[in-house]
Amino acid sequence: MAIELAPIPLPPTADAEKFKDFGREVKGVKPGELSEEELKEVHNLLYKYGVLLFRNVNLTPEQQYALTKAFDPSSESYGHGNNKTQAEKKSILHPDLKTIPRVPQVQLIGNGTVYNHEGLAEAVLKHPSHTTFHKTQVSAEDTEKGITRFYRWHIDAALYNLSPPRVTTLYAKIVPQGARQTVRYDDGTGDELEVPLGTTAFVSGKTMFDILPRELQSLAVRGRVKYSPHPYVWMAPAHALPTGLGIMSEGLEMPENELPPWEEEKIKVYPITWKNPVTGELHFQVHPCGAKELFIDPLPAGATREGALFPDGAHLTDLKEVRDLLYKMQRPAIAPPLVYPHDWRENDLVLFHNRGLLHSVVGAFKKDQVRAFHQCNLAASDEPAGPTPEDVRKYA
Repeated sequence: MAIELAPIPLPPTADAEKFKDFGREVKGVKPGELSEEELKEVHNLLYKYGVLLFRNVNLTPEQQYALTKAFDPSSESYGHGNNKTQAEKKSILHPDLKTIPRVPQVQLIGNGTVYNHEGLAEAVLKHPSHTTFHKTQVSAEDTEKGITRFYRWHIDAALYNLSPPRVTTLYAKIVPQGARQTVRYDDGTGDELEVPLGTTAFVSGKTMFDILPRELQSLAVRGRVKYSPHPYVWMAPAHALPTGLGIMSEGLEMPENELPPWEEEKIKVYPITWKNPVTGELHFQVHPCGAKELFIDPLPAGATREGALFPDGAHLTDLKEVRDLLYKMQRPAIAPPLVYPHDWRENDLVLFHNRGLLHSVVGAFKKDQVRAFHQCNLAASDEPAGPTPEDVRKYA
């Protein structure tokens, strides 16, 4: 049976025109048993559409690992390093992940307590909550009414020592039912978005770049981000913005001399825009919470200087300036019409192009609402490619 494609189920809030090349449901194949030809086709579809949805899937952790690895056969370890999240107790990721013992590249994430699950006698899972990470919180009264927030917009990546995974696979084993919730941005815009309980929200990095005004596109193709060493430990004492798109600049980050031991050569510096290896398009790919400095190259020869930002280049080290500039570039792309909040069903498998989009955990569960997902992504065997000199000349 040939692979069939159908549109992903967009909510009425989505701008359908902006999603015409984003997301597809894949039918007619079993993702755990793909032939070489089918895998090749799925590979290209993922880079073309960013998110692939398979319904009613039966997938073992071994099959999920094999499928994820097929996108990068030289990759081996979980995207943050096998068992690394357990070792670094100060990391903001620490409470959220449990490793499947026999397949350490696959993580169990979710909410509530699950028993006798893939070699884990008992696993207490904790759905990340904005109440432990944001500077301000939704009131208890509003939470009861179903008001919630995006937790943290991010790329799945260690951002130190290891390279960002090419693909993440998310497999829904147990999905609790419950009333829909409303994400409130709480940033003075009045923006709100109705979402299913426990949705995963996605935004396109390509759209994030495409909708920028010319002067910010120029900056994006000339810019590189330097991340903090051990960024998830570094950011743990700090507070996030109410949109989940970055950190408040309050000077609360962990000082470098208190971080776990680190080496300068393992610190990551990445282009702001990453080039899609199949389509050649540019995707704005910055994890705003871990960003520490910005390097901006001068305008290329022959480019017009009129209206250009930092035409002679710059190295920005003021953390608030770095964050404010990134926020200005990224915030337009998380506007309600540009967010795809996936409505999970049990046995859904979602593959997403981790180097082509940002995503966020959303919402809040009660303790008795049990949710269990298997997540797999693998630290890549290569680094993301940035814009070519031709791209820079085109957009600068």
